[in-house]
Amino acid sequence: MRIAVAFDCFYPLSTGGGERQYRLFAEAFVDQGWQVDYLTRRQWTGPAPEVAGVQVVAVSGATRLYDEHGTRRPAASLVFAFGLFRHLVRHRRSYDAVLVSALPTLNVLAARAALVGTRTAFCSDFLEVWRPAQWREYSGPVVGRVASALQRLAVRVSPWVSAHSAMNTERLRAEGARREPVRSPGLIHGTDHIAFVPVPADPPTVVFAGRHIPDKRVEAIPAAIQFARQRVPSLRAVLLGDGPSRDSVRTAVHALGLDDVVELPGFVSQAELEATVGTAAVLVNPSRREGYGLVVVEACAAGTPVVLVRAEDNASTELVEDGVNGYVAASTDAAELGAALVRAVEGGAALRRSARDWFEQAARTRTAEAAARAILTALAGDGAHGRHEDEG
Repeated sequence: MRIAVAFDCFYPLSTGGGERQYRLFAEAFVDQGWQVDYLTRRQWTGPAPEVAGVQVVAVSGATRLYDEHGTRRPAASLVFAFGLFRHLVRHRRSYDAVLVSALPTLNVLAARAALVGTRTAFCSDFLEVWRPAQWREYSGPVVGRVASALQRLAVRVSPWVSAHSAMNTERLRAEGARREPVRSPGLIHGTDHIAFVPVPADPPTVVFAGRHIPDKRVEAIPAAIQFARQRVPSLRAVLLGDGPSRDSVRTAVHALGLDDVVELPGFVSQAELEATVGTAAVLVNPSRREGYGLVVVEACAAGTPVVLVRAEDNASTELVEDGVNGYVAASTDAAELGAALVRAVEGGAALRRSARDWFEQAARTRTAEAAARAILTALAGDGAHGRHEDEG
């Protein structure tokens, strides 16, 4: 059986939760005995990346995905959607099933149009499902309304849709999903090598890891650090990553006199990232928008508790149990967020052991393989396993 996975980024040539998720799905499909094509944009020079059992196929050329504000460029989305459409038209009877990332939703519409008249099983995977107000805020009043309408259309034309949180599953239902959405049990994979660190580094360090964009609200962290240092004077912070909000973050650090307390090293290697997160006293992510929150899982694998911020569009808070693997602050207010950081730091070895125990339980039930199997089960229900036999 042959399946295509379509997403315009490929891990590790670009890094992020979505990139890792679809790479993991492709590898999990191989483990289930499927031939897999990973359809993406060209991010490499020379031969395509080699992945055991996976053929990585560039369906569009190299494009710049984001503008200077960290917003996805519509032109880049159009280029990839057209390339995906063209590839699937040429190979419209080659695939038993297609899994398309709905980021952006143009991918779904292009793929569905290309496969009209075939018996190819089809699932649209939603990393996030946005409210209309989110779209307008992100893309402006005109483009935002169009994008919101396209999202709704993408949900309704998809035979199957899948998501990875209760929040996004409910939103798919509200958008008019034709069938009950496939909600995966989780996305844990490849964390076996992360060792439990029972005692963090001294002095205690707060770590942020991710892009510095408005939705992540990284600039709120320095004031929270200043508040927390009233209780934990030796507390330091390392804010990993880069992006359009970096200058605002640096300005906040300097204005509070924390230049010797808060480090801004930019992006680092995966090995350095894991070492920094693993030895931290707490990982903080004040993001207002997360579709799942893979970084929570990876931090807890090392025993590092996490502090998140409750927000209407933040599904990652579903992963945190207060006092078990971290805390959820009510807001990014310096006192609220700072107090949560203090609780996590003072939780000490007991909270770290508890966070690791949470991870070990989740690792048995919330695997990427289980998510892939759930999607394949839905697709098989549409006859994916018997298509070639019927046509033969």
